Amino acid sequence: MKRLFAVALLVALFAVAGTASAEWKPTRTIELIAPANPGGGWDMLCRTVQKALVDEKLVDKNVIVVNKPGGGGATGWNYLKGKKGQGEYLAATSTLIMLNNLLGKSEITYKDVTPVAALQTEWISIAVEQDSPWKTAKDLFEAIKADPSAVPVGVGPTLGNNDHLMFLELAQIFGVDPATIKFIVYPGAGGEIVPAVLGGHVKATSIGLAEVLEQHKAGKMRIIGVSSDQKLDFLPDVASFKEQGVDMVFPHWRGIIGAPDLTPEQVKYWDDVFAKMVQTETWKTLIGNLGWSNFYQNSAEHTAFLEESTKEFDSLLTQVGLK
Repeated sequence: MKRLFAVALLVALFAVAGTASAEWKPTRTIELIAPANPGGGWDMLCRTVQKALVDEKLVDKNVIVVNKPGGGGATGWNYLKGKKGQGEYLAATSTLIMLNNLLGKSEITYKDVTPVAALQTEWISIAVEQDSPWKTAKDLFEAIKADPSAVPVGVGPTLGNNDHLMFLELAQIFGVDPATIKFIVYPGAGGEIVPAVLGGHVKATSIGLAEVLEQHKAGKMRIIGVSSDQKLDFLPDVASFKEQGVDMVFPHWRGIIGAPDLTPEQVKYWDDVFAKMVQTETWKTLIGNLGWSNFYQNSAEHTAFLEESTKEFDSLLTQVGLK
């Protein structure tokens, strides 16, 4: 009887030990990779996540943001791809991880990394310099129709992203041939586009709302429309495109991907951390200040979302003649 008890005790101890060894936690500095220059949406997401994780003490290790611009995100994502199995490396992502591949600009897809979470969504805006004569989307597209070369439009970090596609859809609605629009591409995204608008190098930009919100509030830029379904409470002086008579709503989400081949234990760790993070007052306040909305999906949900979205974007790109 004593022997049976001893054997049972050993089995239980090994089971506990096995469970403990199966748990994973970061063992080194956590690196958040922003695949663009400082000031853009990916960079802002990484710095917002960094502050929320640190301020709420959700991780035990130091958290740093590393900017790796280039290739419309591909440079940063390929760097992440080289960190196979290392759960301390995460990168910001968005629809570009699908769109770049569909457009033949990058070989990397979401299947080459580990989808970790969708975190936030924001609305896309069209913004001009404060002294611009255009007050509405209709004003801008009438000017483009009259003389496309006189109205260069800044987008970034590459063609074929959400901001670009939304502008093309609006162009079609306003009767402007998308092929005539003079787009200027800024690989550094918002960090380069905003100075370009302020400096008169481009006359307008299609860009994530958060990237121009402060310039609008400061009276340096004017947002002439947003892709939301209705006027936003924190932006009462700007009408949505829908309120301007355009039957279009276009959200823009961002999320986090991990290195390839993360273990189920590593994925579970980040599922637990991000599920807690999006419920904190720190996160809610930070994204509220940026004009973002919560859009949380855990790893499994986000993987399924990416699969379905890839099919939808494939169809959309074909419709607007980009693919």
